Amino acid sequence: MAAMGAAAPDATPADDVAITIYSSAAPGGIPAQYYRPQPGQGTPNAMGVPGYAMVRQDRAVTLAAGRSQLRFTDVAALIDPTTVTFTSLTDPATRVLEQNFQFDLLSTDKLLLKYIDKPLTVERNTTGGGTTSASGTLLSSVAGLVLRGDDGTITALRDYSALRFQELPGGLITRPTLLWDINSPRGGAQKARVTYQTGGITWWADYNLTFTAGKDANNGFVDLAAWVSIINQSGATYPEARLKLIAGDVHRAPVQRVQDMLIRSTAAPAAPPATGGFVEQSFDEFHLYTLGRRTTLPNNSTKQVELFDQTSKVPAQRLLVLSNANLYFGDGRYEDPNFPAGGENKVDTYLEFRNDKASGLGLPLPAGRIRVSRLDAADSSLEFIGEDTIGHTPRDERVRVKLGSAFDVVGERKQVDFKTDSRARWIEEEIEVEVRNHKDEDVEVQVREFLFRWSNWQVQSSSQAWNREDARTIVFPVKVPKNSNRTVRYRVRYSW
Repeated sequence: MAAMGAAAPDATPADDVAITIYSSAAPGGIPAQYYRPQPGQGTPNAMGVPGYAMVRQDRAVTLAAGRSQLRFTDVAALIDPTTVTFTSLTDPATRVLEQNFQFDLLSTDKLLLKYIDKPLTVERNTTGGGTTSASGTLLSSVAGLVLRGDDGTITALRDYSALRFQELPGGLITRPTLLWDINSPRGGAQKARVTYQTGGITWWADYNLTFTAGKDANNGFVDLAAWVSIINQSGATYPEARLKLIAGDVHRAPVQRVQDMLIRSTAAPAAPPATGGFVEQSFDEFHLYTLGRRTTLPNNSTKQVELFDQTSKVPAQRLLVLSNANLYFGDGRYEDPNFPAGGENKVDTYLEFRNDKASGLGLPLPAGRIRVSRLDAADSSLEFIGEDTIGHTPRDERVRVKLGSAFDVVGERKQVDFKTDSRARWIEEEIEVEVRNHKDEDVEVQVREFLFRWSNWQVQSSSQAWNREDARTIVFPVKVPKNSNRTVRYRVRYSW
């Protein structure tokens, strides 16, 4: 049996590394302060990175027969030690008796604390450009240094250029380290697999769309390129790693021990593309994206990898929408005769396309940010015209991207009549919506009216046909000629 107090051997660097990254980031990416050092900060805000990863490392180890200790270095600084598993691929009978995660990393402040009541040499710069030194026993390192010289003199120092320590005190390590107390029936060389979960790492999708208008300005095509952005601030580098990404909302038990995420695939993955790009497959209730080549994820880095080949000529439609749904937040009956938030309202503009094979897509789209550009024919340059976010979008669903508000198309609402009978328990209201088009081309505007006063309603009259979108929303498709205006007028009765 190896002596328990003996120095523990280190496992060799990983022979094989695999990492599966889970993102809990809201669609739209991560603010820049999470992956770039801020003024006055030496490192990025790793603890704020909203994601985590499952890491698997295979390493060659040498164990003594019986009970021995093994140090495993180069693990992530943000490792969750409760998720660590150790398995010998060579000898299944080898097992871990105890496990320790040591993270008391070396720093100047910690060295000074370890050197209280020990001799220390301090160097200081002089006004002539040279240096001078002072030695003594360190009494305090709070708000400067306090030394007691050999003659008993006490010296307080608030600035210095260098510190000289005689030795590295015990208990401090240079890298986060896992220390195992292992029992192995037979010693010798073995291959071990270590898995653990770490924070400080996340991913999200970025989509770049280029819109090209057709003969009808409201219809055209988009070219779509998709990229994966990965932030690694876990405190470890993953060289030549097998990379997988999980898209979906994976539930995690708060505070409690994280369960092993051994989820079986429901479909065999397709063959990797020739470029070694991502292969998508259904994975339990989620989607798994496996990179067909190895890649290195350096610590404190942001990497971008193409998610899938650019798709061209996807049919798309521009929509102009005038909606009052965002003006009302109550869920009870609204009997106040005053019409809230009347007057001029903005007309929002959207870009919409279908994620199906007929359109050239038909792929599960992970949640992310969509940026839309349009070609300026004057100089053949792409100009940014808006961005939005999407949630996880299955195939055969519609994607709608909000671009902003129209400049030359405006709307105005007003209440033209209001009647109520509290005994008969009804309210009648007549609403007028005017749409003014200042463009030199015809437009169609969807006037969406949220019937906010009560859930039981009936349209008594209307100036034009409308569609029922849901239980409390009706939509008027209004065609407005160039440099002209159109008015929608309807009367609705609420009863209870």
